[in-house]
Amino acid sequence: MGASLTRAAQWTTASSGTGKLEITPINESLLKEILSFVEQFSSRHPQEAKHVFKEPLQWSTTLVASDFKTDYDISGPTVQSQEKDSEGHPLLQLSPPTIFARSFSQLSKLVQLANDKKLKEVRACLEENRDPVVKILGPSFATVLEGEDNFVLRLVDKVKQEDQAADSALKVKLFFLLQHLDNQLLSNSLKKISQEVRLSPAAVKNEVELLKHFCSEGEKRVLKSVRYTSDYEFSNGCRTPPWRQVHGDICYLVIEPCDTETLYITCSTAGVFLNGGIKQEGEENAYERTSEMHKDLVTLLKSRSPHFAENINKQVQWNLGRCIHCYLPFVFSKTPVGVMLAEAFSESSSESEEDEEQPERRPESNTDLPSEYWQIQKLVRYLKRGNQTATVLVLCAMRDFNLVQETCQLAIRDEGGLEVLLNLLDTKEIRCKIGSLKILREISNNSQMRRAIADLCGLQSMVKSLDSLVKDLKALAAETIANVAKFRRARRTIRQYGGIMRLVKLLDIPDLATPTAEQERDVEVARCGVLALWSCSKSTRNKEAIRKAGGIPLLGRLLKLPHENMLIPVVGTLQECASERSCRIAIQTEGMIKDLVKTLSCDNQELQMHCASAIFKCAEDKQTRDLVRQYEGLQPLVLLLNKVDNKQLLAATTGAIWKCSISMENVAKFQEYNVLEILVNLLTGQPEEVLVNVVGALGECAQIPANRAIIRRCGGIQPLVNLLTRTNQALLVNVTKAVGAFFLPSFRLLWSLLKNPNVDVQSSAAWAICPCLENTKDAGEMLFYFVGGLELIVNLLKSTNKEVLASVCAVIAKIAKDEDNLAVITDHGVVPMLAKLTNTTDDRLRRHLAEAIAHCCMWGSNRASFGEAGAVAPLVRYLKSTDSSIHQATAHALLQLSKEPNNCITMHQNGVVKLLLGMMGSADEMFQEAAADCVFNIRRLALANDKASYGYPP
Repeated sequence: MGASLTRAAQWTTASSGTGKLEITPINESLLKEILSFVEQFSSRHPQEAKHVFKEPLQWSTTLVASDFKTDYDISGPTVQSQEKDSEGHPLLQLSPPTIFARSFSQLSKLVQLANDKKLKEVRACLEENRDPVVKILGPSFATVLEGEDNFVLRLVDKVKQEDQAADSALKVKLFFLLQHLDNQLLSNSLKKISQEVRLSPAAVKNEVELLKHFCSEGEKRVLKSVRYTSDYEFSNGCRTPPWRQVHGDICYLVIEPCDTETLYITCSTAGVFLNGGIKQEGEENAYERTSEMHKDLVTLLKSRSPHFAENINKQVQWNLGRCIHCYLPFVFSKTPVGVMLAEAFSESSSESEEDEEQPERRPESNTDLPSEYWQIQKLVRYLKRGNQTATVLVLCAMRDFNLVQETCQLAIRDEGGLEVLLNLLDTKEIRCKIGSLKILREISNNSQMRRAIADLCGLQSMVKSLDSLVKDLKALAAETIANVAKFRRARRTIRQYGGIMRLVKLLDIPDLATPTAEQERDVEVARCGVLALWSCSKSTRNKEAIRKAGGIPLLGRLLKLPHENMLIPVVGTLQECASERSCRIAIQTEGMIKDLVKTLSCDNQELQMHCASAIFKCAEDKQTRDLVRQYEGLQPLVLLLNKVDNKQLLAATTGAIWKCSISMENVAKFQEYNVLEILVNLLTGQPEEVLVNVVGALGECAQIPANRAIIRRCGGIQPLVNLLTRTNQALLVNVTKAVGAFFLPSFRLLWSLLKNPNVDVQSSAAWAICPCLENTKDAGEMLFYFVGGLELIVNLLKSTNKEVLASVCAVIAKIAKDEDNLAVITDHGVVPMLAKLTNTTDDRLRRHLAEAIAHCCMWGSNRASFGEAGAVAPLVRYLKSTDSSIHQATAHALLQLSKEPNNCITMHQNGVVKLLLGMMGSADEMFQEAAADCVFNIRRLALANDKASYGYPP
């Protein structure tokens, strides 16, 4: 626990013992794993759970005396456990707000009493006990020790020297349990970190190899040397120890420029920076960052070495002409090295482009241009050569025109007015800046103007204006940024030049009980800042940047304001950010679900739409679904279904209802509000984005038999079947799930969906086919006449998707119950394909695979074929799983296989008898019988062998 908190957890500050755990997916995962470990500790390790800690763990708790029940002595606000140590001290004591715990048995009870506060208590405990192992076992077990090679041996010796009592072995065992937890937490965190990589090991490696080209001797030498601190490369491409990889470190470099001191550099997923002087892995303090973060090595080297900055351009022959897309630091030449560097250093993004480039519509001749075009061009010419006063007057005159009209916008651009307006933002004259931004704000609603502003580096000047002390200037800059940031490149530029952090700062306004005129201006600045963040939040990376800058809590404060024009962009930004799990966790933690539910009942349909959309995305998590119900948000969602004319609102509302329906407690509430009847009426005449959500909600509600009857009664079956002919992938996934819940005999349509290239559609269709086969009379005979249908299902066993494989195995288990169909799929090679899958470790696949093998054994020589294909030994290992459903399926498969003598020998050699004997005491009679019959077959073969060898049984 100590090592994972030090190496894997993400803290708000770097200073030991003072930071708080950040709200991040990695920390959330760590807390849940530690909580699970503590909850189950008493039942799994009862002896170790009684061990009394060397020092108590103490922290500030939210629990009160009323939360404690039996086994505790309660006196007013104070609580003491009846369980005490050898000296009579209670093993748990609550003196609000501080709580003391001295054993794992008490910690296990505590988290069980905490109910929905479990994670909060674990977080508080870990934040105030940064190295809990020391308090649990003593200083000898400190997390950070020098020389870890013989660490464990020395530790055991220390315990034996210090404590000759009987609990010394217990102490060591407890240490190993905690160490195992640490290793598991570090490993899982490393996997999560690797999924969040931004700068990849491959990209760093290419960049280093290219930089080595510049270490040649002679006049063209740009660098003396470039080398790694470690030659060992892990399978993921990193050259750093695993405990540093969890921090995102990829490799460490030592680079010697020609004109400055040696640079010690860390390349991480977040960027590159100087470290404390790592020559080889070792001292922890050397890993600390000692410089600003740079996006690549070239940028860092140019900032540190003037010689490199000057000569790298000559070496690679940079093209320093006018850069049209100035968000790039430079444009590379077409030389081989230049092309390689361009590919290695260019920024990639997974963000989709919001608006496409619109073709420019120009009049066919100058005679078609209105008089406003020429008047504006004349004003632009005055603007170029006027003094400050004239400039302000010209700007005022330009605003008298209808700047929303495209002709006026083209006049400004054609005469070079955009460049002039953007140059004014870099002056010190506030009136000129404000006048310029008022014009830019109007014309930036045009997509061509937006791109032209970005091409001319206008966003950089607007971002700088956000630091101004003039509130009107900040508000105008933010509002103009909101207009320009409608496409990916603009959003990226804003982030790269520090715009997200500056925009978030605009939201930090004081609580306004009775606002003054000056405070109203602060609200307006904040509103414009939120508008800009709303536009920027279309980018995945910007969402994370907003969260890291502290934007979610500030948005939560603004959500409580009564200003409707503020609430729309606030909720809009929240619903965009809610697509990221880390942001959803922050939204939950800040208690915003209650405010979102409250806002659902407002009169503004746009605001209602954004609230419903935010709930739609946040309801991916069970905690949010429960909160929506607790705050009575389900009925307002149902009422919004009546607004069928507003398709955007309807899509958001049905989406929220769908996700909330994943929890059966919510389905029970929806039954009270007659939501099924309304949803069935929405199955026709609606756009696909609404249908996806409606069918998803019906599929979840149909898990309850009573709801299936209601949907049938309302005529929902035929519309559902009709939707099977659509091509929308998300819709097909939901439709197949809903159809499967009704056991509909829509074989031909469902079977055709197995040909769909989308693996989600394939698996959903296969799962839907299973109940249809199970509950339809003569389904086997019907399938026999599906030309190519059985071959199709067998070929799907070649899929690499585990969910597809599990669903197909489940279908094959149903198909194989019909002898004729079993003969056909055997001819198509089902036996070797199933046998090839038996080495899987996926429990869901194991269960259905065992069932399929059991039924496929009923034809011809299939039992012997499974044995020859090596399927028997892996199946025996399935009995070691903790899932009882796997045991049952496996026992039936082994029973069928044991009717082949050679398979019995293989089973016996792999220790099946001992495993089956232990399972004969199962409460499931069919399971008992299968296990006993299998052992009987093995025993009968042994008796026959003895009789053949000795003439009589032993």
